[in-house]
Amino acid sequence: MTNDQLNKLISASMLRLRMKSPFFATLALFARVLITESVPTAATDGEDIFINADFLRSLSSSQLDGLLLHEVLHAALLHVPRRGARERNLWNVAADIVVNGMIAQQQSFELPAGGVRNLELEHLSVEEIYEILLKDAKNCPKCQADLLYEPKDGKSDGSLDAARQKTLENHWRNAMQQAIAVAHSCNNQGSIPAGIQRELTALTEGQLDWRSYLWRYLVRTPTDFTGFDRRFISQRLYLEALEGESVKVFVAVDTSGSVGEAELRLFFSEVIGILNSYPHIKCQLYYADAEAYGPYELTTNSPLPKPVGGGGTSFVPFFDKVNEQIDWYSNSVCVYLTDGYGTFPEQLPNLPVLWVVTPGGLNLNQFPFGEAVRLLSNGQ
Repeated sequence: MTNDQLNKLISASMLRLRMKSPFFATLALFARVLITESVPTAATDGEDIFINADFLRSLSSSQLDGLLLHEVLHAALLHVPRRGARERNLWNVAADIVVNGMIAQQQSFELPAGGVRNLELEHLSVEEIYEILLKDAKNCPKCQADLLYEPKDGKSDGSLDAARQKTLENHWRNAMQQAIAVAHSCNNQGSIPAGIQRELTALTEGQLDWRSYLWRYLVRTPTDFTGFDRRFISQRLYLEALEGESVKVFVAVDTSGSVGEAELRLFFSEVIGILNSYPHIKCQLYYADAEAYGPYELTTNSPLPKPVGGGGTSFVPFFDKVNEQIDWYSNSVCVYLTDGYGTFPEQLPNLPVLWVVTPGGLNLNQFPFGEAVRLLSNGQ
């Protein structure tokens, strides 16, 4: 079978993918599939997919569909850049457990023989599975395939440089957003797997335009547009002149018992949006239920700490901790991500406050101070 014939098999698989799942098919359009002898079976470098010609010939049509989806998901969920400097085989196994678990939930796909499965772990994130495997590394299975290709433009420890990582993140974030939009436009045909929703924390941009929100706290008066042509405000052109400015944001993430996993994912997306809004941003994160846990000093590249909480809700401890701060910044704001159900402080905070409220949370006009905006469910 020639390479042209093999490419026709891949094209046919892409067409079947489109029929089975518009969501997965849209993701697949963002990856090139290359036939090569450089890998024993199949692999991805985070952008392209590589399939060994002999291995491709050995697969049935349904197995080829499963294999392509397997590699597309590795790339789309950023398993290559998320690995960092972690041990390669352990990370590959952890990533395989997640991806194969997702595919196994889809009735119309078949994985090639020998794929790694672990029913007890596949509901977790790759990072969580990796830490579990690390404790018993001697008994960790070897991957049948070199599923996560060693990046050719990476560092000596196998991690990606910052520019390459940012490129991949932007590429697949765009792909994921388009795939979600296509899935919804098709009346939920090929519904988005629960595992994809869980892994979206690493990909999803915040809903709010944090550059615009935080810009108001970079100037002397939040409502003062003096010096800016109002015609250009809606085009965000006024933002570019403030790249050298800094703002300090005190962020509280509600981790009380009334906030579920879906709400936390929305909150984390907004925290990432805050961190990426300005190059000189200073962010101090707290988790809060009836107590405030922190602070955690965050920068653009900081991993988000594991959430703490689960009890009742009081907004008082967070504002008490912020009010105790000694190193006041003139350009500062509090952002509280919450469902809004809790005890409010009787004394007004010293800083302006933006409440970011979950779908179905407290009515915005019931917040006693500050500004309140509502998030939409799953970005819709």
